[in-house]
Amino acid sequence: MNRVPLIDRNVTTAERKALLDAIHAAFGTTPNMFRAVANSPAALKSMWSAFGALGSGKIAPKLGEQIAVAVADRNACEYCLAAHTALGRKAGASAEEMHHAQAGESADAKTQAALHFALKLVNDRGQVSDADVHGLRQVGFGDEEIVEILAHVALNLFTNYVNVAFAVPVDFPAIKLRRAA
Repeated sequence: MNRVPLIDRNVTTAERKALLDAIHAAFGTTPNMFRAVANSPAALKSMWSAFGALGSGKIAPKLGEQIAVAVADRNACEYCLAAHTALGRKAGASAEEMHHAQAGESADAKTQAALHFALKLVNDRGQVSDADVHGLRQVGFGDEEIVEILAHVALNLFTNYVNVAFAVPVDFPAIKLRRAA
């Protein structure tokens, strides 16, 4: 059972309702994760604006979703794994690509480098080397993209922690974790 209330957008403050209405318009529903975060309008505003900013960034949505499933699997976040697998499919990734990304793998060298870097950030708590950053540049990532990879990881850490810590009920088609944290 969830550990914080799931805010109903029709029975809340005007500020929460406005944010949740925008999220509902984007998804056609109000995912439980956003309803949980809506307990703090400041946190919801921060998270929603981060999704919007990164969604229009230099990193393609497909790669953003591949990063999200790799991070979700590493953190044993069933909610984010399910949600980002569905969003990755909408962004043009095949089921096989999303399955491989979940393990931090890709047949595409550039995607593989991004996933490797993302998981290194998670596993080593941000402690990366010059060689790690150089490896991204070698496959064609520029500084803007490298910073966005880190931003995707940071946003996904926040959402993973929300869903795991607050036991948010999954409302996307379930995906089996490959690796428990």
